[in-house]
Parts: sequence; structure tokens; C-alpha cells
Amino acid sequence: MTFKRPYSAGLTALAVGMFAATSAYAEATVNKGDNAWMLTSTVLVLLMTIPGLALFYGGLVRSKNMLSVLMQVFYTVCIVTLIWAVYGYSLAFTGGSDFIGGFSKAFLKIAPEGKTILDAQAATFSADVNITELIYICFQMTFACITPALIVGAFAERMKFSAVALFVPLWVTLIYLPIAHMVWYWAGPDAISAALKTFEAATDKAAAQAAFDAAKTAFGDDQGWIFKKGAIDFAGGTVVHINAGIAGLVGALLIGKRVGYGKELMAPHSLTMTMIGASLLWVGWFGFNAGSNLEASGGAALAMTNSFVATAAAAMAWMFAEWIVKGHPSVLGALSGAVAGLVAVTPAAGYAGPMGAIVLGLVVGVVCLFFCTVVKNALGYDDSLDVFGVHCVGGIVGALGTGILVNPALGGTGVMDYTIGKIAEYDFAAQMVSQLWGVCTTLVWSGIGSAILFKVVDVIVGLRVNVETEREGLDVTEHTERAYNM
Repeated sequence: MTFKRPYSAGLTALAVGMFAATSAYAEATVNKGDNAWMLTSTVLVLLMTIPGLALFYGGLVRSKNMLSVLMQVFYTVCIVTLIWAVYGYSLAFTGGSDFIGGFSKAFLKIAPEGKTILDAQAATFSADVNITELIYICFQMTFACITPALIVGAFAERMKFSAVALFVPLWVTLIYLPIAHMVWYWAGPDAISAALKTFEAATDKAAAQAAFDAAKTAFGDDQGWIFKKGAIDFAGGTVVHINAGIAGLVGALLIGKRVGYGKELMAPHSLTMTMIGASLLWVGWFGFNAGSNLEASGGAALAMTNSFVATAAAAMAWMFAEWIVKGHPSVLGALSGAVAGLVAVTPAAGYAGPMGAIVLGLVVGVVCLFFCTVVKNALGYDDSLDVFGVHCVGGIVGALGTGILVNPALGGTGVMDYTIGKIAEYDFAAQMVSQLWGVCTTLVWSGIGSAILFKVVDVIVGLRVNVETEREGLDVTEHTERAYNM
């Protein structure tokens, strides 16, 4: 059984807690309440992408490119869903190496021996309290779907659909799956639970102790590389946002600026659509963050609370900062700030206290505004919908902020072992080094890997439409349709 666990607990403490939790040889059971919550969370994350992200992005482009954005996002969800079922889940969430899993669950071969697929279970944060594995598969599938969909906003209005169609499956396979495995994979608490049950039942305690020690060693080895470094990422600051944001920047730089960029007005064609999309993103994000707790417990409640307050704080920070600098508050600024807040709180949702989450939102709102205006204008790159400025920068602020705000002295939860409720001693320097490992590894892996993939796609089908096609709009030229017929 495998699942996403955003922290590394000491093996000795874990073993003691598991031993206490497994008296009377308790068997792992599926909690129907957790199942119901995770079913709901999964649908909420899908809502984030279609229609949430699609409408958010679609409203930001010119009307002649509205359908092209909708098509790119919808295609991404469909193709990634199929990839996930065939081999994606297996490569991300099975053992293999520090950097990628294996094919033991390819084609969703998850049925336990002598049972059916309905009996497969995935672990949660509590020993022997599981959810149905198919639900966990679908939940993680929605994360895999939204991540490459975020990227398309960076080069919107100028990339061939054929290039998107080729790039997305390559990127998910070679960039997303390894990062997800490195950050989130470990063997799960039941790996130790089973060893403890065997130890407790054994008559030869010396042999049982040796077997248990071997199981602990195997348990420590069976983890993703970034997970081993101690980096904590509750719901995807590195896996989703930094990963997609740096890939988007690389794509925008390699593809080049839109025709007329900096000379012609390229205002959003429908901020109404963008408002609807942003609101759906916020609603869906509760599944994204609170669902990542995997249980309908206090951890989910904390993640939900933080997703409320950090988002509101970031929206206000961006709006008031823009008001001070430009002399007026904008709807787009408030919406962009809200998304930045959601991005930043994603890795911290289950770790920061509510007041810490508010501070994180206030900081990220101003930082992302600075990158989306001052830095972007100074460097002159054309990141169409500010994927880098909001998602990559916001993800970095959130990932590093998580390392600070997890401190119990600041209202955080501490790095806990949920099986015994024990909070590890907080070490600021060590935790920040761990967070930097996660951030830097993601930037390098995705940045370099994405650049290579963009070049490969360019050689095979070409990345960019020609000038005439771009001026006419991708809706008509690529899809022979119009978003509006009036």
C-alpha cells in the first residue's frame, strides 16, 4: 500500500506507535467516512481544472483564442487520465528507486492476491485505517491532470495544438511522475505495521527482532529521494506549482513572444469568465488541500481553514499593493492574488497555523505582484498568463514558508508522526535545508528536462504557429470554430 505522506518520521518513534496501535493483531480496515471525503475531494480537484482553470485562462486571452485554451486544458485532462491508468500511477507510487517507481501496478493491477480490485486498499496517516485504493488512484490522477494544464497558460495564443498534444504526455511521463515519486512516495505505515504484527506473534523473539530490524531498514530505504531529504510538501507546492511554473517559463522563453507583444493591446477578453474560473479554483482547492490529509479529521479541517484565510489575505495584499502603486484596485489583481495565496498555502496547508497562513498570504500577494509586473517587465519575457510569476514564485514562497511556519512556536503543527501524535523537535536550519532540497531539485529537474522536451517537440512537429495564423487566432485556424458567433 502506498500513499502521499508529507513528512519523515523517526523509525523508532514510528515503530513504538505502530506497536501500540496494532495490539490484538488488528487488520487494516477501510473507513467509509474517509472514503466519502476522498471521493468528494477528488471531484473537487477535477472541478479546479475543468471548468475552473479552463475558464480562468480562457477569460484572460483574446476572444480569438478562447477555444484554443479550453481545448488544450480539456485535452490535457483526458490524455493524462489515460496515462495515469496505464502506467503513471505505478511509476509514481510504487517502489523502485529513489527517483521513479516500477511497473508492478501498471494497467491498474492492484487486486490483492486471491481478491478483486475492489478489495485493494491504500494507507492513510493512521495505522491500519485505510481508504479504497481506487479512490486514492483517482485523487492523485487529478493532481497529475492539473499540473501540465497549468503550463499551457505560459505560452497561450501562439503554440500549435499538435505541439501541446505531444508535449503534455512526454512532460507528464518524464518530469511529473519522477517529481511526484521523489517528493511523496514512501512505503506507508502498514509496512511497519505488518512487521510488528509478525514480531508480536512470533515465538522466536530473537529471529523476530532480526526480521523486524530488516523491515525497518527496508522501510527507510523505500522512499522517494526528496522525501528522504526531509522536505515537507502537504499538497503540491513543489510537485504541482514549482514544477509547472518553471516549465512554463522555459516554454515561454523558447517559443518567443506573441506577435505584437509590448506594442499592441492584449487585454483579457472576459474578466467575467476569469472571475468564474478563479472562484471555481478556490472552491476546488479545498479538495486539493484538505483532501491531501487523506482522512476526514482535524488535519483536513486545518487545511480547509488555511485555504480560506491565506487566499483572502493574498487577494487583499495584491489588491491594496496595486492600489497604492497604480492608483486603482483591479479585479484581475484581486483574482491573481487569490490564486497566488492558494498556491503558497498548498505546501503549508496542513502544517501552518491559521495566523501563519494569513502572514504567508500577505507576503505572497506582494511578492507575486512584484514578479508579475516589475520583474516581468524588466526582463521582457512573455509569460502570457503569469504562470511563472504566480505558480513558480508562489510555490517557492510557500515551500520555504512551510519550513518556517511548521514551527510549533509560531502556531504550526510541527513535523508529526500521526500514528502516535508525537511532534518531532523543530530544527529551523535543518528544515530549511530540507525545503531547499525540494525546491532546487524541482527547479533543476523540471527546468532542464522541460527545455529538452520543448526542443524535441520543436524538431518533430514545430512549437509555434506562423504569424498569419497567430494574427487570425487559434480558434479558427487550429480548430475551425469560434467561441462567440455574433
